Amino acid sequence: MNRVVIHYHEVALKRGNRPAFVAQLVDNIGTALRGTGVKRVRPAPGRIVVSLKADADWAEISRRLQWVCGIANYALAWRAERYIDSITATALAAVAGRTFASFAVRTKRADKSFPLPSPEIGRIVGAAVQDCHHAAVDLDHPELAVLIEVLPREAFVAVERLPGPGGLPVGSSGTVVALLSGGIDSPVAAWRMMRRGCRVELVHFHGAPYQDGSSRDKVNELTRILTRYQLHSRLHVVRFGEIQRQIVAAVPRPFRVVLYRRMMMRIAAALAQSTGAAALVSGESLGQVASQTLANMTTIAAATPVPLLRPLIGMDKAEISAQAERLGTYEISIQPDQDCCQLFVPRHPATRMSVEEAQQAELTLDIPAMIGDALATTEVLEFVFPEAPDHRSTEMEQRMHTDEPRFSTRV
Repeated sequence: MNRVVIHYHEVALKRGNRPAFVAQLVDNIGTALRGTGVKRVRPAPGRIVVSLKADADWAEISRRLQWVCGIANYALAWRAERYIDSITATALAAVAGRTFASFAVRTKRADKSFPLPSPEIGRIVGAAVQDCHHAAVDLDHPELAVLIEVLPREAFVAVERLPGPGGLPVGSSGTVVALLSGGIDSPVAAWRMMRRGCRVELVHFHGAPYQDGSSRDKVNELTRILTRYQLHSRLHVVRFGEIQRQIVAAVPRPFRVVLYRRMMMRIAAALAQSTGAAALVSGESLGQVASQTLANMTTIAAATPVPLLRPLIGMDKAEISAQAERLGTYEISIQPDQDCCQLFVPRHPATRMSVEEAQQAELTLDIPAMIGDALATTEVLEFVFPEAPDHRSTEMEQRMHTDEPRFSTRV
């Protein structure tokens, strides 16, 4: 067992662009498996092959591959020479020591020039397995499946195929900026964009100086989990409490929530411009709360010309929560905290606010100055996966001062 054979699905449909997608996936796999005993990651016809060192940690390799977007499935495999006797001997070695009442042989030939057709390979290998183990052949519901793949220069045999997350490799679809609140929905929205191949810049608005740092602590942990999927994350932490105070002092009570959201979109759009992101992402779901009515979402999106993507728009809370549980973010998200969305919130917010009403209410606000102040005090935290053995990705270790040239909008 010295190889991992990885299959992709959607990437295979890209035709002329497939090499670029495969190259990105190979690079992501190599980065994700750093430090696990991997010797080499290389593309092969219709699949990717990972060569392992003798001391490779298969349990950790398998765990990490489940976080690499673009992988349809993967299997720990034995390499065989490209002739039937070698394939048969390798299959017998693969099933040695296993107990099973029924089995099937599944064969794929990536190289159609191999002299034996797939059914004949299956018949020969199946007869050998049956002679040794006296198990019944069950092609529909076997207890054990022997998986054979014949490539132009080699063949592989495996007995267990594990599912990956699917989708497209992160980095193949551009960059977006996602609002990360610390609740259940926004981490799921960010992950869904990663799964579509986007690299996601994360932005968190917190209520400082009027709230404690509990929401920031939650968002740090959520970002660590999300970073497993995109390997490197930047979390932009925006002080939003003073902006909320100015809105409270200047606009009618029912309009506050929508105007908060419009300001968030403007600040996120400025971050998108500075980071090269092509769109914004939010975790809104239609009708879930007062600010997420169709009218209010239209008004919120109108605050910026940058496209606003809402990957959860048609999902209900139960569906979103189930996805969060699968991601591992749910238990963190439900922990109580002081979220800026809870600060200065009216009892009865407007549910059908028009763009014209919002623009009229904002006339007394110095919006450019508010955006500039927010960007000037924004912190950027860096997260990487896998983490260096002797360096935890803590806030103090990963904080970057915003006087670096690549963050020219902040000082």
